[in-house]
Amino acid sequence: MRTVVSERLGIEFPLFAFSHCRDVVAAVTNAGGFGVLGAVAYTPAELDAALTWIDGQVGGRPYGVDVLVPGQVDAAAGRGVRAADLIPERHRDFVAHLLAKYGVGGPGQTVGAGADAFARRVSAAGATGLIDVALRHPIGLIASALGPPPPEMAERARAAGVPVAALVGTVEHARRQVAAGADIIVAQGTEAGGHTGEISTLVLVPQVVDAVAPVPVLAAGGIASGRQLAAALALGAEGVWCGSVWLTTEEAETPEAVKRKFLAASSLDTVRSRSRTGKPARQLVSAWTEEWDHAQESPGPLGMPLQMLVAENAMARIVAAAERGEPGALELAGYFVGQVVGQLDQVKPAREVVYEMISEFGAALDRLKRLSA
Repeated sequence: MRTVVSERLGIEFPLFAFSHCRDVVAAVTNAGGFGVLGAVAYTPAELDAALTWIDGQVGGRPYGVDVLVPGQVDAAAGRGVRAADLIPERHRDFVAHLLAKYGVGGPGQTVGAGADAFARRVSAAGATGLIDVALRHPIGLIASALGPPPPEMAERARAAGVPVAALVGTVEHARRQVAAGADIIVAQGTEAGGHTGEISTLVLVPQVVDAVAPVPVLAAGGIASGRQLAAALALGAEGVWCGSVWLTTEEAETPEAVKRKFLAASSLDTVRSRSRTGKPARQLVSAWTEEWDHAQESPGPLGMPLQMLVAENAMARIVAAAERGEPGALELAGYFVGQVVGQLDQVKPAREVVYEMISEFGAALDRLKRLSA
């Protein structure tokens, strides 16, 4: 498949796989696509180890790294005090209430001991260390997941010959990203999992393509099949950026309890909620999202990154209990996923997902050719 992006990056298929799992990144890259490792959960040392492992697996094929660089975070998180001390007591109490209500026991504080380190990693300053690590490896792309890439990120990537990609949810965001130095724009519709806006992919992609031309655009949100890939290219995109489809692959690190919930879910079973990160992020509907968003006693989510500190330690305990089959924990457990979760009904190797998408893409093109003959 010859598109501007596939030729620029030297890949067979303009199919980008965003994943927090190194195994998925390597598998998709080796299948002819382009794996992108989400680095937010890594320390610099952990990221270096993961990228070293990927380097050894992909034989020189290009892959990328995605760094969470929020344009705005909760202002209190930058005042030089302990992050855990910034969590109001009512939010700690609400988490304790939820864990007790749903019978999730076990040791641990409601805000973990690693809160300060985690808070630093989801700020522009903290992301610098991850960017340093990423650029020491032979990556083919670095992506900024939230907000315009910091000037030093764009400058250093350009000096290293590494293109910068940036995710957007509106035309204005796309223009801002290009002005900040982004080489590739990922136009992500509201169908997508994780942080996403309110405009659908079908509407957003052609608007962004027209607004930033000749900068190439990747389409994201609601893409998990070859027919959807064909539709994205028809809208003017030069490739696609997929995340949710890899969550049910054999290689994915998705906890088995959550993976089973994904396989059983329909496309109506997701919600944009601030309950995990403090910013609207599409995820599986769960008792966690329902309680934070609708319970009368809920204090409401905090801003980013404070809500992440509230949620992630509790979620670690919840998922561990869900893996043991505890019913209350199973109700609370969830993860970021897009509306295409309704299409995900089998566990497959990531390589097979790639090949099936490309095969279906070819069939879609053949159908269009017959219609135009």
